[in-house]
Amino acid sequence: MAHFANIKDGIVTRVIVAEQDFIDTQEGTWVQTSYNTYGGQHRLGNTPLRKNYAGIGYTYDSTRDAFYTPKPYSSWTLNETTCQWEAPVAYPDDDKNYAWNEDTTSWTEVTDAPIP
Repeated sequence: MAHFANIKDGIVTRVIVAEQDFIDTQEGTWVQTSYNTYGGQHRLGNTPLRKNYAGIGYTYDSTRDAFYTPKPYSSWTLNETTCQWEAPVAYPDDDKNYAWNEDTTSWTEVTDAPIP
């Protein structure tokens, strides 16, 4: 069994687990996806398939033969190698938690609110 994404107008509408023989009897466009593929790497060391595992609402780009998420922020760009969205500023490497602030196009530290 394998995972397959149903594609309509370049967007994933559903993902199912099925045999190729079943997929061959279905209407529409179906593209195989790998549950273990993320950022162009296969988590178990096998050959990656279509850059990322498909999800509902993801784009299937037939030119790149890749799945990727909807663009999270207008300032982010698609990494052509991983088909992952990247912020224009690298995530800080200091063991703190940050959230993206699109207004300032920067990372803002997230701190827990004090307990009263």
